[in-house]
Amino acid sequence: MNYKVTIGIPVYNVEKFIHLSMDSALNQTFQSIEFLVLDDCGTDSSMDIVREYQKNHPRGKDIHIVRQPRNGGLGRARNRIIEEAQGTYLYHLDADDAIALNTIELLYQNAIKNDADIVFGSFEKIEVFDESVKKIQICYPFMVFREENKFADRVYSEYGFLQASTCNFLIKKEIYFKHNLRHKPVNYWEDFSFTIDLPVYVNRVVLLPDVTYFYYCRYGSLSNYSKRNSIDKEEILKTIDAMRQVKQISRQIKSKPYFHKRMYKVMMTHFYIACSIIRSSNKIAPSFTKREIRDIMRSPLSFGETLSLKGWKLRNIALYLLGVLPPLISYLLIYILGKSRKLI
Repeated sequence: MNYKVTIGIPVYNVEKFIHLSMDSALNQTFQSIEFLVLDDCGTDSSMDIVREYQKNHPRGKDIHIVRQPRNGGLGRARNRIIEEAQGTYLYHLDADDAIALNTIELLYQNAIKNDADIVFGSFEKIEVFDESVKKIQICYPFMVFREENKFADRVYSEYGFLQASTCNFLIKKEIYFKHNLRHKPVNYWEDFSFTIDLPVYVNRVVLLPDVTYFYYCRYGSLSNYSKRNSIDKEEILKTIDAMRQVKQISRQIKSKPYFHKRMYKVMMTHFYIACSIIRSSNKIAPSFTKREIRDIMRSPLSFGETLSLKGWKLRNIALYLLGVLPPLISYLLIYILGKSRKLI
């Protein structure tokens, strides 16, 4: 069957939340949807619940289950969804989150109207900790980008302008294959290592002020390290390695007019990672050395290349220096700057 949209849902040990996610997906006002559920080999009853939906829900025939050979984590799960999706457009939904009932209809209509490569909706962050609930809406202004490089320039001009989540945008599936775009095989900051590159490969883009996604933050979530009791250093090392690939991709687009902004955002991302490690140092085992934290800040550019950037020289030079100064000095500067920004 030909579908206009695939909703991809990776599932791993989410039996407490899968009803919320599946109900919001299956009750969409838009009809031509494939519900592609990726079984990532969990140990609870999550997939039994999905199979009940497949058997009994009126749209059950459109639920397709794909099982991984073994648990591989979010990055690999999303990549398998990309490979298996039948829809012309793809939308990622995490199995412990939810979407508005008109999410797909709204995003698809705007994609067709503007011949967009990708359409972003706004979202609501719902923090559920210690029986308290805090809701924060993050809404974009309505914007349409059509010219080459304009979207990337806008995204790289302001660090927090674009959501770091892989969820809540409708994207032409062909974009993944045309540019060989795939997710890094990591859990920590998995979304960011993908979305920081995404603006390079899309030009026709729509941002909507409508809240289409409800992102839940709970204890134990991989995306909420501050709420975890312990963190395996190996998880973070894999993320640093994935971000190292992001650094190298930066060199391939040196001719782009936004390159200096892109470099600043990439290196600021590494600064935030370093601050996160320092902030959570009592939870990470084994611990990071000051040299390891300094090395996170190593730039892919030489000092001469940094000096030759077309703009934002002082910002980029400052971040470059954090990667070459003696470890103790670099660590202290990162700590002081992180404290001043309330990151530590």
